[in-house]
Amino acid sequence: MTAADPVVVKVGGARAVDPEGVLADVAAVRDDGTDVVVVHGGSTAVDDTLERMEMEPEYVETPSGVVGRFTDAETMDVFTMAMAGRVNTDLVVGLRAEGVDAVGLSGVDGGLFEGPRKSAVRVLEDGRKKIRRGDHSGRIESVDGDLLETLLDGGYTPVASPPMLADEGVAVNTDADRAAAAVAAELGARLVSLTDVAGVYRDPDDPATVIDRVETPAEYEALTEAAEGFMSRKVMAAEEALASGAESVTVADANADEPVRSALAGDGTHVLPGALGGKE
Repeated sequence: MTAADPVVVKVGGARAVDPEGVLADVAAVRDDGTDVVVVHGGSTAVDDTLERMEMEPEYVETPSGVVGRFTDAETMDVFTMAMAGRVNTDLVVGLRAEGVDAVGLSGVDGGLFEGPRKSAVRVLEDGRKKIRRGDHSGRIESVDGDLLETLLDGGYTPVASPPMLADEGVAVNTDADRAAAAVAAELGARLVSLTDVAGVYRDPDDPATVIDRVETPAEYEALTEAAEGFMSRKVMAAEEALASGAESVTVADANADEPVRSALAGDGTHVLPGALGGKE
């Protein structure tokens, strides 16, 4: 990887993730001459805002076992308020305090993230497959790489997040891990996905079993079998990123010393394009 190749840093929205060290390290990577795009989630901020408004967050499980937020119309309003009005602004302020010319973007700005809305989703309830309607979510099919590259060429660091712009002209929720994957694929970048654990563990309860490198289809199959809960979404996002042009994907600890640089240097779980075999 050359200094000219950008790095996409995904900052997790879990309560246990402290972004302060990440922001300082993004500044250090920028100072070293590498362009960075930050993509963030905000699940905790959304849940906290829902709680203050006396609304109950709802999570559903897909038939494949992936757990995600069900976003009805009211939740979508709160989601937009929390992501753009709180999390994105806080990260931009933090980066600017580190001397980084950060620019906050939601996925609707300039049509950064676009794709179809999924108004109905398949869920698993009490062991039975059901259809839930009224969801405001979608899957990104296009990223405006020209917009990101224009900002990077101007010396700015984009800080992007859901929502995305659906093909019917409305803002809808989308998964931040998959958004980061789409950005990394569009830019041909290296994706560093920072979360509250040190990588993907063979034994989910034992940090000593972190899987450090995934280069073959057999190793990738073992990775998918080991990933549980929220980590299964990150592995899914890694596959999407690599299949569409990302250089590599690393899942690493956001709370580590120098979290971005240590991940680039070898810490965490590294997934390489060869792991997909014939899936590219």
